[in-house]
Amino acid sequence: MAGEDELKLLGTWASPWVSRVKLALHLKGLSYEYVEQDLDNKSDLLLTSNPVHKKVPVLIHNGKPICESVVILEYIDEAYGTTGPSLLPTLVIPWKVAFTADGEEEKTEGIKQMLAVVQTLEGALKECSKGKPFFGGDSVGYVDIALGGLLAFLQGTEELCGTKPFDIANTPLLLAWVERFTALDAAKVALPDVTKLVEFAKTKRAQMALSIKK
Repeated sequence: MAGEDELKLLGTWASPWVSRVKLALHLKGLSYEYVEQDLDNKSDLLLTSNPVHKKVPVLIHNGKPICESVVILEYIDEAYGTTGPSLLPTLVIPWKVAFTADGEEEKTEGIKQMLAVVQTLEGALKECSKGKPFFGGDSVGYVDIALGGLLAFLQGTEELCGTKPFDIANTPLLLAWVERFTALDAAKVALPDVTKLVEFAKTKRAQMALSIKK
């Protein structure tokens, strides 16, 4: 599209959904303005751009807001001319259960489900990549971006939940994929620091526990 395009991304640094959109924009080589949002004190721009859900990410393209990360990926794909499958890993639901569980039994079940999804992704990588570096083959595709946006959280899972989602014994292909993906310039720019994210997640979990007690 024309160089006159104006792209603005509303997000928070710790959000995997925002990281997903950042990855797509960087991989496309698109220039954009990033506007960090405080979700405890939402800006007028966020409230007017996403008045229903009031959440990030929101991509504003020439004044037009697009909400929800998968919708944004599809929009970027259509607007900037690359085709590919729109597939979203279902990893985040069991991960969230494992992270926010009140009891050990619920946490164990969440971890079990998460590892089952990871095994499915290992098989999908083998089938889709056909020996090539990424889910998309020789180049990064939608699945790579969708899963890649979650990587910082997944890499912090060992400390946060006491389990390691990727290892050489059970997921050798995914482990190698993680190394390749995180080495990408786009990933280095878009993904949050894992250590910082772990500390942020611990703080949020403590706040959640405190609010439950109240």
